[in-house]
Amino acid sequence: MQNTMNLWLVAGAILCVMEFFLPTEFIVLLLGLSAIVVGLLSGWLSSFPLQVVLWLFLSITGVWLLQRFYTPPKNILTRGDDVEAETLTSIAPGEEGRVLYEGNSWRAKAVDRSQEIAPHEKVYVVRREGNTLIVASEKMLKD
Repeated sequence: MQNTMNLWLVAGAILCVMEFFLPTEFIVLLLGLSAIVVGLLSGWLSSFPLQVVLWLFLSITGVWLLQRFYTPPKNILTRGDDVEAETLTSIAPGEEGRVLYEGNSWRAKAVDRSQEIAPHEKVYVVRREGNTLIVASEKMLKD
């Protein structure tokens, strides 16, 4: 019985520490906390399969509650090297064009669908919709 308590507590601690190194948005942390709770309750629950079922129940419930009530913060557009691109073709109003982003050619649309963006112009990636980047030119951002 003491061995299973130690197993659950060590596994829970390892999972909680892993959250610092893996960007899982608290999923691994919840698994670890569930394991710690099961470890603390293992004195009353002598059946190991019952402990596993309790851990699964607590983990699934915790992840469900987290996804239901926690919304991760959205990435705020900042002007930096990671969001800059260059148009390869012109982007006509309401149409698609091509941009060079992170060394690859991407389909792109202008965030303001009434303006045209010239070729070889520096643009900023605002968001991504599937395989299409939504971009804004420097002129659009200044206006």
